Amino acid sequence: ILIQHITPEKFYVEACDDGADDVLAIDRVSTEVTLTVKKDVPPSAVTRPIYGILGTIRLVAGTYLIVITKKKKVGEIFSHAIWKATDFDILSYKKTMLHLTDIQLQDNKVFLSMLSHVLSVDGFYFSTTYDLTHTLQRLANTSPEFQEMSLLERADPRFVWNGHLLREFAAQPEIHRFATPVMHGFITMHSCSINGKCFDWLLVSRRSCFRAGVRYYVRGIDSEGHAANFVETEQIVHYKGSKASFVQTRGSIPFFWSQRPNLKYKPKPQISKSVNHMDGFQRHFDSQIISYGKQMIVNLVNQKGSEKPLEQTFAKMVNSMANVMVRYVAFDFHKECSRMRWDRLQILMDQLAEQQDEFSYFLVDSDGKIVTQQEGIFRSNCMDCLDRTNVIQSLLARRSLQAQLQRLGVLHVGQRIEEQADFEKIYKNAWADNANACAKQYAGTGALKTDYTRTGKRTQWGLIMDGWNSLIRYYKNNFSDGFRQDAIDLFLGNYSVDEVEPASPLHVKKDWKFLALPIIMVVAFSMCIICLLMAGDTWTETLAYVLFWGSASFGTFAIILYNGKDFVDAPKLVQKEKMD
Repeated sequence: ILIQHITPEKFYVEACDDGADDVLAIDRVSTEVTLTVKKDVPPSAVTRPIYGILGTIRLVAGTYLIVITKKKKVGEIFSHAIWKATDFDILSYKKTMLHLTDIQLQDNKVFLSMLSHVLSVDGFYFSTTYDLTHTLQRLANTSPEFQEMSLLERADPRFVWNGHLLREFAAQPEIHRFATPVMHGFITMHSCSINGKCFDWLLVSRRSCFRAGVRYYVRGIDSEGHAANFVETEQIVHYKGSKASFVQTRGSIPFFWSQRPNLKYKPKPQISKSVNHMDGFQRHFDSQIISYGKQMIVNLVNQKGSEKPLEQTFAKMVNSMANVMVRYVAFDFHKECSRMRWDRLQILMDQLAEQQDEFSYFLVDSDGKIVTQQEGIFRSNCMDCLDRTNVIQSLLARRSLQAQLQRLGVLHVGQRIEEQADFEKIYKNAWADNANACAKQYAGTGALKTDYTRTGKRTQWGLIMDGWNSLIRYYKNNFSDGFRQDAIDLFLGNYSVDEVEPASPLHVKKDWKFLALPIIMVVAFSMCIICLLMAGDTWTETLAYVLFWGSASFGTFAIILYNGKDFVDAPKLVQKEKMD
């Protein structure tokens, strides 16, 4: 817990639990950050508790400080408290906005609403004593010097979502302990019991902040080899001092492709023709091999229709890369499991079984001795890396857990997890919650197919819910994702607000047809309905009116669809074409 003191000249932040006298002082005029002592805090300061400093960001009105004002305990990892940040405050250094023009005021308001939007998305986690950004295996293979570093220094930059906001703090080691690295994703913890033996079971999903964004505006990879929607998911078991962990990754198909929204329900994916895909592809897998060892790609996209070229290109590129560390399996999830045949997923599990046994899992005994290491990883993907991917990951994780619990002596020989009704329910619900969290963060709604993950069966109600979620996804992807993408780009520092920028990118003049065509369509459609309801003197007259207005509304609708890209809500801050 920290205590924040606010005066007109400075923000003071006092750490009140470690007996230290240090107080962080942030000058609201010069923006300088220094260390001072408790007695320097004026008694007139307004005081309140806060739970962490997220960092600072520059907007049109000047610099802002973002702090965590509410938190909720998720549980404990090896006696370290893990928290979810549930509320934040964005504080202006400037005491007045009189120095801004009306347009600047308006822009500043939009930028503030973008920050509020990112912070309102569920899934920001932190700990003041434990490094949440690393897997157990990475933490076990570190040097003593690493253990001495502050959490901010040693955190994996891929998973620190406020890395950009903390860049000024990072430059001053003496103030690191006031900075809170925050992870975005999903964490759940459960104390479970099988055969009267109690163990802790945890699921941690870490979303990468490189090439982060929303579903249709961020696909494929960037030139550095960072994949869109990249998530590292770790399943941990803690029993009598022994710890076991199994790690998997998911990420967009790693070459240059895009799928811009254009009002169609499913825009056609486009593979870029103008770039050398191999450079980025190679970079992606080089970094994956360094982080995780051998790679087993599990590609779940359709092998016909618009997804087919993506599958073919992926297979071809793995072949031409000819790296013994990278293997590839394609499984047409929708075709194999059509007509509710979900039992057919066993075909894929059988195909991957030998590979999974070879990769093993990480296990350290109660004396801290490493028994086994995980030698490789399953990198699963579908189009969004959400629904299909999560189903397969939950099955692979269960197979690993089966082996771990047997080895730890929790399960008897011949016993199966599926038969442990209480645990199975916890397990399935946790994986479905994981799917929902990842889907909300990327696609804007809960995941599809979670009825299978929760119950092991595909239900009619599940299909109805999938239809509803698909509708909401359609609306958001076409009419609000530009704003969501801009918000993420601002938060992560992909776009920096320039105080002296003459023309703000927020003001994009809309073409005349943007307003005129929808109005014409609505008027024509209304007239068509009116003519139907208020019939003319003869049926031929009525038919002529209906045909005229009907064809007018259909014609404008066709023009709108043809120019679909002009009617969707596109990002304004970072030119996504340049990023692809």
